[in-house]
Amino acid sequence: MNTTLIIFVVLYLLGTLGLGLWAGTRIKNTSDFAIAGRSLPLIMVITTTFATWFGAETVMGIPARFVQGGLGAIVEDPFGAGMCLILVGAFFAARLYRLNLLTIGDFYRERYGKGVEVFCSLAIILSYLGWVAAQITALGLVFSVLTDGAMSETAGMIIGTLAVLIYVVVGGFLAVAWTDFIQMIVLVVGLSVIAVFSADLAGGADKVLAVATDKDLWKFFPEPSFTDIAMFLGAALTMMLGSIPQQDVFQRVMSAKDAQTARRGAMIGGFAYILFAFVPMFIVMSAVVVLGQQALDLAENDYQRLLPTFVLGQMPLIMQILFFGALLSAIKSTSSATLLAPSTSFVENIVKNLRGPMKDREQLLAMRWTIVIFAALVLAYAIAMKGTPIYDLVSAAYQVTLVGAFVPLVMGLYWKRATTQGAIFSLGGGVGVWIVFFPQISSFGEAFPGQLAGLIAAFVGMIFGSLAPQWLTNRHVHKQHVEGLPDAPGA
Repeated sequence: MNTTLIIFVVLYLLGTLGLGLWAGTRIKNTSDFAIAGRSLPLIMVITTTFATWFGAETVMGIPARFVQGGLGAIVEDPFGAGMCLILVGAFFAARLYRLNLLTIGDFYRERYGKGVEVFCSLAIILSYLGWVAAQITALGLVFSVLTDGAMSETAGMIIGTLAVLIYVVVGGFLAVAWTDFIQMIVLVVGLSVIAVFSADLAGGADKVLAVATDKDLWKFFPEPSFTDIAMFLGAALTMMLGSIPQQDVFQRVMSAKDAQTARRGAMIGGFAYILFAFVPMFIVMSAVVVLGQQALDLAENDYQRLLPTFVLGQMPLIMQILFFGALLSAIKSTSSATLLAPSTSFVENIVKNLRGPMKDREQLLAMRWTIVIFAALVLAYAIAMKGTPIYDLVSAAYQVTLVGAFVPLVMGLYWKRATTQGAIFSLGGGVGVWIVFFPQISSFGEAFPGQLAGLIAAFVGMIFGSLAPQWLTNRHVHKQHVEGLPDAPGA
């Protein structure tokens, strides 16, 4: 056990905790807590959108899958995830920013009514279980590795959750934004230095790239068969589109000081994520060159320990400090935002519908208590799912929002004839078809991805339901209360 390394890690955790507590002194109302008062400059919007996806799976999950299957095996993340932010910036950020909403669920209420709001909000909230659980699992693994097994992964999960929970509860999204800013600097600098050192250990970057070429890891597109292409598209679209109607993405857009900053920040953050995700991939390929078969065995059997094993076994103390600082930065930045996002949505879009209007102070208190409760539930889920690969926990998280919440969002923004009835048909068709493709129910998923089938059904349901006679709703035109939203006939 390296005591010096542990001391530096503890000091770093205490420093970010102090920054979060300081941000908490600036929280005055619910808007400050949920979307940082719509005040962030471009550089902070870039770092916080970049931090949206740069989590445990980017450092430990993606590189191992790349070593096993090449670029085609990671189309979902980072390519799909990065493209999500680019698409948000190009087509959604400015339109949503002008609506001046607190949560993405507010859009569904204003466009389609409370029923669709509640259903979509529940789908969004549930999708965070796997995402946050992946970060908590990674925190447990990091603390276990740091203490050479003296601390169990379960104990590490508990301590890591508390370390993030405190500053999120106190400082809200303002604390998340400030800690993201510092943590992304640590992450970029730390991983860049380690990449250079790794290349030196491997005998040069050209040797590392040559090994990747020899193993045919640059292959991106699948075999030209219907099933392979469909599976490839399904994987790509899961995070590319399924992550768009997400509260954490929405919060980052809404936290910008103006619509142009929101648009640019999301797009730059997306491009930066795709490019920088190659750095941990390069480090892992360097580990394959240095460690040989040991690295390949770890990548296949216990990939989450591959990078920590390489760094602890082959690098000096300063590199170890940089690595674990960067790794904790990645995990904490993602876990903090993904704890806050579903809790905000739950209070704004579920609790207020059950209880009725709340004073701003009551709503702020409810959000803080909800974060604590949600953190406890996710911690229990992560402990129960211990042993599930981090990448799998993340990639499965966004299928429900892809087949449920995405189509009502994009059609509600871009198609004036979208109605509440269309949204209901879209939700029922998308989720229903997706469930039918579950392997426990049928074998359809072996030939065609269920999330892609659900997405197609959701579009068909929206168009059919909106153009058909209004069976489920009245015929009068629902007047929208948010400036910029098109009227929804029959809503």
